[in-house]
Amino acid sequence: MAYKALYRKYRPQTFSDVVGQDHIVETLKGELASNKISHAYLFTGTRGTGKTSCAKILAKAVNCEDVKNGDPCLSCPSCSLIAAEEVTDIVEIDAASNNGVDDIRALREQITFSPTALKYRVYIIDEVHMLSPNAFNALLKTLEEPPTHTIFILATTEVHKLPATILSRCQRFDFRRIEASKICERIEYIAKEENFSITPQASALIAAAADGGMRDALSILDLCLSFSSEITEKTVTDVCGMSGNEYLNKLSDCIINCDAEAALTLIDELHKNSVDMLRLCNDLSSHFRDIMIIKTVSSKTKPVVCSTEQLKILEGKAQAFDIKDIMRTLSMLSSCLSNMQSSDRRSIFEMTIIKLCNPALCEDYESLEKRVRNLEKGITVPTAAVVEEGHKTEKPKEQVKEIKAEPKAKEEKEPVKTEENTEAPIKEWKEIMKILETSCPPIFGVLNGSKAYIQGAYLLIDAPNPMFRDFVKKDDSVYRNAIKKAAATVLGKNYKLGPYKAQTVTEHEDPLKALSEKLKNLEIPTAK
Repeated sequence: MAYKALYRKYRPQTFSDVVGQDHIVETLKGELASNKISHAYLFTGTRGTGKTSCAKILAKAVNCEDVKNGDPCLSCPSCSLIAAEEVTDIVEIDAASNNGVDDIRALREQITFSPTALKYRVYIIDEVHMLSPNAFNALLKTLEEPPTHTIFILATTEVHKLPATILSRCQRFDFRRIEASKICERIEYIAKEENFSITPQASALIAAAADGGMRDALSILDLCLSFSSEITEKTVTDVCGMSGNEYLNKLSDCIINCDAEAALTLIDELHKNSVDMLRLCNDLSSHFRDIMIIKTVSSKTKPVVCSTEQLKILEGKAQAFDIKDIMRTLSMLSSCLSNMQSSDRRSIFEMTIIKLCNPALCEDYESLEKRVRNLEKGITVPTAAVVEEGHKTEKPKEQVKEIKAEPKAKEEKEPVKTEENTEAPIKEWKEIMKILETSCPPIFGVLNGSKAYIQGAYLLIDAPNPMFRDFVKKDDSVYRNAIKKAAATVLGKNYKLGPYKAQTVTEHEDPLKALSEKLKNLEIPTAK
């Protein structure tokens, strides 16, 4: 005997066997028990949720000679004929390949004949949305007033494509995605029946990959069985080309730790193992979606499909991430998925991961806000300007003449101090900061604890935060313009921006000691 696929072998034979569609099953059983059978039904829902199975069970039940609580008995002559496919009164039509008006006209001619062996002639039209407009028009009148011995069951995954005139003439039943827990229970039941072993992690991974479709879940299970009779999480990932929770956990750890090198090494390993980059990006997006749900939902029962062990790991990651960072990550991964459709998938994905590991490379508002939050937490982000300043420690003592609070700004020339052009502190700086707090929060955070001075046509800012230079280094920078606008509003005059230069060291100060203290504050190691 030829091998029979699991989804065919374990297709439900009664309404009681249908998984995850209780609202539909109870309604149909009630109609059958009270003998209130409609002339037309419409089953809609995503693939693999039980539409065709329920249609076949309904065709059996309306013709069964001994209906038990709305279920066909499976033993009467009618049920036996239907099971053996030895009767022509149950007609299944694939509208994807029989979608013309001529096909519907032929159907209209057939329905005038009485059933040959059963009580009802049942027409099951699958993928009914594929019918042409003319075919729908031909079906319309027949569907509205069919012969008393005829029942129509229409099935579709895209109900929005059906004309309103068709919808209004059918009893509509919406099939929901099957819960992952119910899919896992069904997989474990089949494992016992077929005498093979499967780990809870593997069944959870199959359920997640099936996306609410029982048929897809059983197809994946069938594929895994052809590989091994002992199915583990690794078996599922290897067979289906999935990344697996182990690698997803490592990738998210790299993002948390801002370790781009480790992330790229991991991606290279997955690429060598033939993992599709588009699938990897999609899996990582689902991974961060689970973290977002855990971060947001406070109830004990969380809508996340995973094992208990993986749930604990995700809960730990949810604590490490800020909700804004999670949203930013999901947004960037979504853009990455779109870009990967037409470009080099690996390169696009690697670029996205590098940006996620290093927010300094991103210019969006959320990334800048994260950098400001890190600075407020005391996290030092090294910049190129600081490194250049560090090289000055190698200069001889006699070359060190004055201590500078900040390196020279490259974007504007340093104003020359003269007796007529002396610096004066800005008393209204607090008012300017209040305006920046509302108009530009990121630069307000960077300028926290700063002072400002007027020197001729320049506004000099003494900011202890080293990231200030990065924020205003471009002439057309949004943050430069925000500062200038706020200053002009308060001071009534437009000023150029420049860094503050500290006064020359007095004779009693030790320049090397002062320089050493400055380097220490900048967290630059010095030779002992």
